Amino acid sequence: MEGMTIRGRLERGVPMSKLTTWRVGGPASFVVWPADAEELISVLRRCRERGLRTLVLGLGSNVLAPDEGWEGVVVITTLLRQAEWRDNVVRAGAGCSLAALAGEAARRSLSGLEFACGIPGTLGGAVVMNAGAYGSDMSGLVARAQIWTPESGCQERSGSELGFSYRRSTLQTCGRLVTEVTLSLRPGEPAAVRRVMDDYRERRRQTQPRAVPSAGSVFRNPPGDYAGRLIEQAGWKKRRIGGAEVSASNANFIVNRGEATAADITALIAAVRADVERRFRVRLETEIKIL
Repeated sequence: MEGMTIRGRLERGVPMSKLTTWRVGGPASFVVWPADAEELISVLRRCRERGLRTLVLGLGSNVLAPDEGWEGVVVITTLLRQAEWRDNVVRAGAGCSLAALAGEAARRSLSGLEFACGIPGTLGGAVVMNAGAYGSDMSGLVARAQIWTPESGCQERSGSELGFSYRRSTLQTCGRLVTEVTLSLRPGEPAAVRRVMDDYRERRRQTQPRAVPSAGSVFRNPPGDYAGRLIEQAGWKKRRIGGAEVSASNANFIVNRGEATAADITALIAAVRADVERRFRVRLETEIKIL
């Protein structure tokens, strides 16, 4: 990174535990917070030219960072948080907080993002993984997305071109980076939108761990069933490996009891998966990204 001029922010040796919601992971060689999409692309291009390994993160949810850290450059998108609202459409940077967008939509009497009020991630990450809850997801809201690749530069794609399915999109496999997203929402009745969001928040309070670090749901739900149900039926609630524990409130969450390592979490994921497969003949797929 020597010689690079950064308008945003650049730091050396930042622990990945400070950049991810699980609060585990060793130091990254360099961490860059680009000031805007132009600088984000410039940083990625320069890293590619110099042969530097890069990792793009938002708020660091849904990610397990390694104990040994990251040898390369971690690029954080959270300064890309501009949002332009026009009627029932919002065009926003990939680093916007999804929960904050949901709150602003409610204030503007717009419906569609209620399910996202408690999702701790950025807009870009939510589109890549087709984040969702309570029967809704991003696929029904994305009108357009601006995508960057080293080979083709920036191109705009419609939501229908992104190959959305349950917790998936083609963005996960093609090495493409989301820089900006346009969402199409619906006019709503303010009190009704707030009631739905309040209901979802209360459900999260009752069914998800909140006082200890986690990364969201660890496993995708298998067809016709729920990963949390299978894990609970197998007797894994509150069982631990090292500092990692299967949550007592939701068996599809693994929480950091304060001293967990990535190795602890990885071992617990493997043990839960193997036991569920042995008991129920169901192979659980991880929803989180293990770096």
